[in-house]
Amino acid sequence: MLVLRNLDINLLKREKATLFSFLALYTFLTIVIITIVSFLYYNFQKDLVLQKKRDELYQYSNDIILILKYMHINFEENNIYPRDDRFRSAIYDSDKTLIFSTLQNKEVQLEKNIYINNGKIHFVNQPDSYYLGTKYIVIEIDDNAAWLNEVKRTILIYGLGAFAFMIMAGYFLLKLFIRPLKDALLLLDRFIKDTTHELNTPVSTIVTNVEMIDRDSLDEKTAKKINRIDIGAKTISNIYEDLTFLTLNNKIITKDEIVDMAELLKQRVEYFTTIADGKKIAVTLDIKETPTLMIDRRKISRLIDNLISNAIKYNKIKGKIDIVLQQNSFYIQDSGIGIEEEKIEKMFERYTRFDKSAGGFGIGLSIVASICEEYGLKINITSKPNKGTKAGISW
Repeated sequence: MLVLRNLDINLLKREKATLFSFLALYTFLTIVIITIVSFLYYNFQKDLVLQKKRDELYQYSNDIILILKYMHINFEENNIYPRDDRFRSAIYDSDKTLIFSTLQNKEVQLEKNIYINNGKIHFVNQPDSYYLGTKYIVIEIDDNAAWLNEVKRTILIYGLGAFAFMIMAGYFLLKLFIRPLKDALLLLDRFIKDTTHELNTPVSTIVTNVEMIDRDSLDEKTAKKINRIDIGAKTISNIYEDLTFLTLNNKIITKDEIVDMAELLKQRVEYFTTIADGKKIAVTLDIKETPTLMIDRRKISRLIDNLISNAIKYNKIKGKIDIVLQQNSFYIQDSGIGIEEEKIEKMFERYTRFDKSAGGFGIGLSIVASICEEYGLKINITSKPNKGTKAGISW
């Protein structure tokens, strides 16, 4: 459970989004398939019903033909068109013109042999001879629709059952497909933990010993080498702190205390001075007010470090960074590469990087966002490509 808790929230959201997207598409295709199968089943049952009625209607049509034949041979002026309680009928000539009809449904399709239309079953037959000019005989009976109700009930029961089965099968199949990805993430999470644990002692040793060197007593060439070591060591140390926070955050006991924001910003700016000097970036700290926050010192330090680190990392050579502290907020503004407005929201997603050349793992701002969420801090980032980025934190 502890390992699962350490999985990134954003990645879990992506997994859920992928799951829902797949299920939505899978559900749509399932509905389409079930609809097609239901339609085919309906037509099959309808043809089966008509097939059962065909012989009965054929016999009715023969009865009409015999009567028409008798009337044709024994023609009388007072002849009345035959009627039968079992069915209704109509006769048409060779031009498909109606001669006489007792049909209730007047929509007749003479090109078909048998069909259902508007609750009526029509059967079309052709006599051997044109008795009374008749080319087509149409027999009509009521469709009691009992078969249709049974078909609907069958489609509903089996359709819902098939739909539920297909959705469950799709869900478990997707979980099966995602399992290798989840296993890979767990392996990565475990690797990061092991790596950060092994980095602790050497990184701390390097940073501590570099800071103890009296650089004023060194010649210029040696001092430059020490500065480069200092920059590299602090860069590694910052990455190490991020990875430690990332993997062990749930195990770290939060210790909130009153933090002097002015003093903390001074310390963090001083810490990054060597790295900023490496790119000849001018850093200015303007303390307009000296507010305090009740917060975990390590977490607010992580937040500030990541914002300053990004301002340096994505800045240009000989750029500048302005840090301004006010009573209820502070902001860090750089003159770096900036970013398009539509990409700003994605900056807080872990492992998201927009500039591959700048290095890093893309985890800094996700840590910033998590700390802000934990303490109710508001973060606002504005940026313009090639003009710079401004990151503000307010409380």
